[in-house]
Amino acid sequence: MTARYKAPYPAYVLRKVKQLIAPKEDAIYMINRNPRNLERLRIGYKPDGFHLEKPGRSFWHKLEVNVSGRSVTAEVKHFQNGAVITASTSEWAIQKQLFKTKDTSAFINLARVLAMRCQQSGITEMSCNVEAVPNSKVDKFLKTIQQEGINLKELPRYKLSKPWDVDRPDKPWEILEEHISKAKSTPNKILQ
Repeated sequence: MTARYKAPYPAYVLRKVKQLIAPKEDAIYMINRNPRNLERLRIGYKPDGFHLEKPGRSFWHKLEVNVSGRSVTAEVKHFQNGAVITASTSEWAIQKQLFKTKDTSAFINLARVLAMRCQQSGITEMSCNVEAVPNSKVDKFLKTIQQEGINLKELPRYKLSKPWDVDRPDKPWEILEEHISKAKSTPNKILQ
């Protein structure tokens, strides 16, 4: 005796579900296929590392600056995938525009190129553990990146508040333009 296969749901149920979940004709919607969208919303996994580690592993993106004998390389590393964005003074297009590949001008222009590449790829926040001496080349590199619109501190991961918590921070995906304009008018208030 053979058993007949019976579909888990009848066809009319599946058709009705498809009609219900289809977007309305006048609705504006968007499908985000970015695998790092949860990181942008500050709800994705962020490694904690160990509390004794220095400088720590709690980042989604991290800026690293390497100075070698002939060139300077700046990388933005993702905690899982390694180097995501790289810029170096040894690249032919950058090297042709520079007089020297390790002077202050090279650091400033490398910062501009890296900031432009970061903005084109959608990375506007990253962790930076580079400690620079005031008025040094690396200090000017970091200042130039900040002037170009890259934030060198990542916001903390959003954690769901419990019903008994006194402080309930705003959800990062519900921040409106009005909230941003209010925060700009009162500089001491930080959006959480």
